[in-house]
Amino acid sequence: MLSAHALAAFRSLLGTDRVFDDMAARMLYASDETPRQVVPDAVLFPTSHDEVAALVRIACEHRIALTPRGAGSGNVGGALPAPDSVVISFECMRRVLEFDPANRLIVVEPGVVTEEIDRTARGAGLFYPPDPGSAAYCRIGGNLAMNAAGPRAVKYGVTRDYVLGLRAVTGDGREIRTGCRTTKGVTGYDLTRLLVGSGGTLALITAATLKLLPAPEAVATLRVCFVSNRAALDAVGRVMRQAVVPSALEFMDRHAIDAIRPTGAASDLPAGTQALLMVEADGAAQDLPRQIAALEQALDGAGLLEIRSGFERQDIARLWMARKSLSHAVKRIAPLKINEDVVVPVSRLADFVDFLDHTAQTHQLPIVSFGHAGNGNLHINLMVHPADVDEMTRAHQALDAIMSRVLALGGTLSGEHGIGTEKRRFVSQEIDPPTLDLMRAIKRQFDPHGLLNPGKLFPD
Repeated sequence: MLSAHALAAFRSLLGTDRVFDDMAARMLYASDETPRQVVPDAVLFPTSHDEVAALVRIACEHRIALTPRGAGSGNVGGALPAPDSVVISFECMRRVLEFDPANRLIVVEPGVVTEEIDRTARGAGLFYPPDPGSAAYCRIGGNLAMNAAGPRAVKYGVTRDYVLGLRAVTGDGREIRTGCRTTKGVTGYDLTRLLVGSGGTLALITAATLKLLPAPEAVATLRVCFVSNRAALDAVGRVMRQAVVPSALEFMDRHAIDAIRPTGAASDLPAGTQALLMVEADGAAQDLPRQIAALEQALDGAGLLEIRSGFERQDIARLWMARKSLSHAVKRIAPLKINEDVVVPVSRLADFVDFLDHTAQTHQLPIVSFGHAGNGNLHINLMVHPADVDEMTRAHQALDAIMSRVLALGGTLSGEHGIGTEKRRFVSQEIDPPTLDLMRAIKRQFDPHGLLNPGKLFPD
């Protein structure tokens, strides 16, 4: 329970209008996109780096756990409050501190919406490549915490690849600055890459210097239909072995296609379509026909039913309709979606999806898979009814089997969602004890009192 003395100290720092301890406000920040809830003791809204540093020092004095939060759009419990913790919401830190097109960089606070960064960059002929599906509302701070990505990662990489430097506050209130403003630099340890993806467990990021790229002149899209999952995923392997790297390579399995049929988004798919690839290319407008021809050649093979191409904006939007409608469509199957984002080597994708079909039959569960096939990153959705105890038991058994198979295939537990609270129990299956011990020692150096986002990332 938050003491009156600590609450008074927070209010003295931030004012009464940015410190909330009423139940209504606390309930709003009691969960992220996971179904669990933990009500925090209070919610704080700093507006500057100095305020973040000061509130961390207050938390240290009173040994108060802190849960950092952006938009709360994550689905692994990364922003789920720890018991008896205080939420630090970065929603009020939304300034673009600097925009330097000449040096292709932008400096932003953690509460800036990700899509706004890209929009600002494009005004100067640049763009910010990381494109998580929640870009229209997620905050860059959360992207930094989870090392978020999206469809463009197959060509352009993930959030970590675009962070030049950070300003942050450690768990004992120290200010640190990492990285530099140039695209090359090897002075000291690379703490920037360490902090990105650490889930807010090492330091609270208060500003990020991000790298931008020249915006591509044009984009073209292919929608490719196949008779089976294996035929589609074999084609993914062929695409990733040739010279033209697509800017997106998305997969939908037959269960995903079945999910969107009631919406009408699959009405123009050819008969017999059991798997779908969305393939995109970008770059100089005059070079796109060459890229598309090379991709079509790689996609051609056993099990191909149809390739449709789009070069104009309206045609591209029409081709993407099936993929874009999927997120809402799967919610009609069952009220709860257990969403995992595992990664396996591209060459093992077809075997893995076959295993998912077998698991769905064995455990009598709907399992829908789709995602960023060019990286081997699949979103696996176990659709369940949380009130059905037997079904939930089968779902957890299926999840255990899936994670074991991912690791057996040489994969990893998460590609872009992070670990949070929901995957902690699997981490020791991927990371050996000496490495985990070293990671915990690093955590103690940054956060000696264990106050930053406790209960995340590491197994008990």
